[in-house]
Amino acid sequence: MLHGTILAPAGSQPKPGIVMLEGAGNRGRQYLMPEAEAYARQGIVTLVYDKRRVGYSLLHRDYSVLADDALAGVRLLRARSDVDPDRLGLWALSEGAFVAPIAANRSTDIRYLITVGAVGTTTAVQTAWAYGTYLEHAGVSGSLPRTLQTTAVRAAIGAGIFPEADFDPMPHWQQVRQPVLAQWGQLDRDSLPAFSSRRLRSALESGGNACHAIRIVAGVNHNLHLTADDGFDRLPTLPNDYSGYEAAWINDPCRTAAGPGVTLAAEPAPPTIPRPGWSDSRWAWLAMLAILFAAYAAYAIIPATIPIPRPAAWAAILAPVTVAGSLVYLVFLLATAAKVTGPLVLGRPLPWLVLQLLAVATTAATIAVVATWRHARKLAAANRIRLGLLTFGAVLTTLWTLQWNLLVP
Repeated sequence: MLHGTILAPAGSQPKPGIVMLEGAGNRGRQYLMPEAEAYARQGIVTLVYDKRRVGYSLLHRDYSVLADDALAGVRLLRARSDVDPDRLGLWALSEGAFVAPIAANRSTDIRYLITVGAVGTTTAVQTAWAYGTYLEHAGVSGSLPRTLQTTAVRAAIGAGIFPEADFDPMPHWQQVRQPVLAQWGQLDRDSLPAFSSRRLRSALESGGNACHAIRIVAGVNHNLHLTADDGFDRLPTLPNDYSGYEAAWINDPCRTAAGPGVTLAAEPAPPTIPRPGWSDSRWAWLAMLAILFAAYAAYAIIPATIPIPRPAAWAAILAPVTVAGSLVYLVFLLATAAKVTGPLVLGRPLPWLVLQLLAVATTAATIAVVATWRHARKLAAANRIRLGLLTFGAVLTTLWTLQWNLLVP
């Protein structure tokens, strides 16, 4: 059971109707209420609803299921006497534009589609691209952007914690026959607006859809909101003329011009995400971490017959901290879409710089530990076992730091 709000203009005469689809996340209907109110003021019966929580989370989602939810909303509005069934459609923001063409291809009750910030590539590529955009805007340089865009995204896909990572909306758009109004903000920093607008237009044209408009809205961000930070913020403020053009288009979708052209700035090319291998699987990650920390735990448990050499003591402390710290920080960046990095030092977020220094110190300690094997014959059996476990863990940690570019400036 989904809960929503219908905003209906006064009067019983049939009016256009629109069902609004939220972007990524689950913020609730209040997040889109300003947009819903703007459309209702234009004389459109508007449904805005809370996205499902069962079957939708940070780690699990199914766009086909979300499309069925959207169709339930369409049926609800279509049953109202004050809604004109010939002017009933979907409005979809960002991730919602992955859902909208699926729903449209399932029902002729949907007579038009309006999208805001639609993505023209896979979810993984768009996410990686946005990571780079936000990190660059924050002033981050060095190895972190590349690490997050490629290594981290590939690992998340392989571990099964990146839902719908390979979803490509273009085959669905090629099948859409309803009129489409696809809109992007001139300052959209999330959805590759130049690339996505070209690809979506191409998909519609290749599918034979002659009734579509591509519109770039000047001076607004990904949500078509006003911005005070060149599109990198999420202010709740709508432009004064918000929804006016869309209302006119709904009433005459195949004749309303897209308006004066707005130029999009050049944007970085979409990144290439390497396909995950067996070593990126969830079980491979869990096994590696279990082996790594088991080695350090065993080292700490086995009693020593002589005092611990200083390099070994440093390696036993630094290596687990480096692995755990890098894992926590990278997961944090993935969860926050790289929009919260922490204070910068030398072009690097302070946590990342600390992790890089820890990686250098861990590598130095590992080299020193390996060098102690020259004297292994002089050690008691228990000490050789402890040294072997520590060496194994330290070398594995060094490989970890190399994989995650912690030793790359």
